[in-house]
Amino acid sequence: AWLNVTEKIGGNPSSMHQFGARAATALAEAREKLAHFLGCHPAEIIWTSGATEANNTVIHHFAEKLGATGEIWISSIEHPCVNDSAEHYFGQRAKKIPVTHDGVIDLDWFTMEIADKRPGLVGVMAANNETGVIQPWREILAICQNYEVPFFTDAVQWLGKMPSKDLGECDFVSGAAHKFGGPRGVGFLKVPRKSEISPLLFGGKQERGRRAGTENVATIVSMLTALEIREKQITRNEHILRGVWRDNFEREFLRAIPGASIIGANSPRLWNTVSALMPDGDRKLEWVVRLDKAGFAASTGSACTTGKEEPSHVLAAMGYQTAQAVRAVRFSGGWETTEADWSALANTLEKIHGETQHTKTHSIA
Repeated sequence: AWLNVTEKIGGNPSSMHQFGARAATALAEAREKLAHFLGCHPAEIIWTSGATEANNTVIHHFAEKLGATGEIWISSIEHPCVNDSAEHYFGQRAKKIPVTHDGVIDLDWFTMEIADKRPGLVGVMAANNETGVIQPWREILAICQNYEVPFFTDAVQWLGKMPSKDLGECDFVSGAAHKFGGPRGVGFLKVPRKSEISPLLFGGKQERGRRAGTENVATIVSMLTALEIREKQITRNEHILRGVWRDNFEREFLRAIPGASIIGANSPRLWNTVSALMPDGDRKLEWVVRLDKAGFAASTGSACTTGKEEPSHVLAAMGYQTAQAVRAVRFSGGWETTEADWSALANTLEKIHGETQHTKTHSIA
C-alpha cells in the first residue's frame, strides 16, 4: 500500500491541481475507513504523527479549555505521554484514579468519586501497555456519559488486537499504526464532531485547522490497510486462538520456573502480552541479556519507559514494591508470532533458568 501511494500519488492533499486532488481522495477514503471501524463520523478523525502527539493534543486542549482551576482525572497506569503531559499542564489538578492489585481500574472508587465531584475530563486507557490488562472502558464511558463528563481513551494497545467497534462512542480516542503492523510515525485522534479543538501545532490549516502540517498520505493509507487486515482476522476470531497459545506458554513458564508469577493473571488481558515477575533474587536485565543472546527480544517494561531509572509506575500503582518491580520482564508477541514461537520461548526460559541455578550452586560451593 505504501509503495503504491508513493509511486502513483505524489501530490500534496492541500494542493488544487489533479495530483493534489488524488492525494486528497486517498486521504478521504482512509478517513472513511477508520470512521467505519471506530463507529464515528469521518470528520471526527485527525491524522497525527502517532499516539504521543494525539494524547498530548487532548491534554493540551483541556488545559486551554478548563483554565487555571480545572481538574482532570486519569488512571494511575496511563502511558507516560498521558501521565507526563497531564502533570505538565495540570500538576496537582491531575487526579490519579487508583487500580486494584490485578491492574484494573477501581470502579467502586470511581463511581463514588464522580458522584461527588465532576472533573473536566476522564482519561482511562483501553488496555495497559506494560501488563496487557484490559480496562473497563465501556463501563467508565457509560458513567461519564451519565454525568456529562468527556471521556478519553488511549486505544493504542487495543486497536488491531481487539474489535474496534464502539470505540467511536468515546469523546476522544487515540491510536498508532505500528501497534498493528502499520508504519511507525503515524496515528490519529478521534474528537467530538462539533468540538473546537485547541491545536497543539500551529502553521497551515490542514485537518480543518486542528493539526498543522502536510499529511503523510502514504503512511496513513498504509495504516488503514494494516488495520483492515487485522479487523478481518479478529472477525474470524483468530485472536482467540492466539490467546490460547499465550495461555499455554504461561502454564509452561510457571511450571519450568518455580517462584515466577504472572502480573495481572486474574484480569482479562490482551492475547499478545505477558508481564512476568521472575523468581526472588533474579535481576530482570540478566534475563533480558540472556534471552537476547538466544534470539528473543524481551524487555523490562514498555519501550517508552526505557531509560527511566525509577521502577515502573504501573507496577507501583498495582501495589508492587520496588524490590519486586526490578524482577519484572515483559514478553509480547504479534499476529505473526506462532504457537511454535511461544513454545520455543518457554523452552529457552527453562534452559536459562537451569543454567542460572547451576551457576548459583557452584558459586555457593
